[in-house]
Amino acid sequence: MHFSKYHALGNDYLVLDPAHWPDEFTTREIIRICHRNFGIGSDGILWGPLPAREGAPFSLRIFNPDGSEAQKSGNGLRIFCRYLFDRGLVQHAKFLVHTLGGVVAATVHVGGHSITIEMGRVSFDSTRIPVAGVAREVIRETLMVGGEVLTFTSATIGNPHCVVERPTTSTADVHRLGPLIEAHVLFPERTNVQFLTVRDRNNIAIEIWERGAGYTLASGSSSSAAAAVAHRLGLVDNAVTVHMPGGTIEIKIGENYAITMTGPVTKVADGVLASEMFSEWSVVNE
Repeated sequence: MHFSKYHALGNDYLVLDPAHWPDEFTTREIIRICHRNFGIGSDGILWGPLPAREGAPFSLRIFNPDGSEAQKSGNGLRIFCRYLFDRGLVQHAKFLVHTLGGVVAATVHVGGHSITIEMGRVSFDSTRIPVAGVAREVIRETLMVGGEVLTFTSATIGNPHCVVERPTTSTADVHRLGPLIEAHVLFPERTNVQFLTVRDRNNIAIEIWERGAGYTLASGSSSSAAAAVAHRLGLVDNAVTVHMPGGTIEIKIGENYAITMTGPVTKVADGVLASEMFSEWSVVNE
């Protein structure tokens, strides 16, 4: 059972090709594969390339380490596109990839170490994100979690995001507040969470709690959502560098909040999973 492992600014994924993994995974299998002690260890699984859909020659499914399925991942998409490039399935011309969160356009730059993804348009519409309550744009609302009143703006770029404005954020804050916000009743499908600090008109910093994955060093969709929110609030221009613990991503915000993301990908390994890994199930995975 072959796998390829890559990371994008410390956000690591396993690419499992249907040529070697034709059957859909069980939740138990996903948890075991992604476990950092009992499996290979990763922030998720990229299952593809799957057959063409909606005009895109490649289709991709993305699984979180808790076994849930993600609609879209910017870092995951960059990694998947690098995998396609490494396999010789794409070159440097723009191509399309289908995800549950929509079709995106991708360009692999020379050497495959930097990849641009046209992520789609950000929406602040509560019915699309979704956020509970009356239909509205979710801009600078408040919620009470962990004994604090937080100001947030919600957005979707094919998956839900809650961007919390903070003058500074510590990793401890992310671990304490992130899971409470992710599972808050306002977000019926749970949400990704970004703690946003604006540095200047072209630079923001975020710390990330990812839905289904937890604390994350970097995220492409989080970078896209946070930059769009900062722009919507009038805090930044339309070219933004997003600083995260794992590194930086470049975001360009176009008309109607169309997002173009450019960032790096690093290959880690190719390998083979032993079936013995699944022969005994630890209570950790139950």
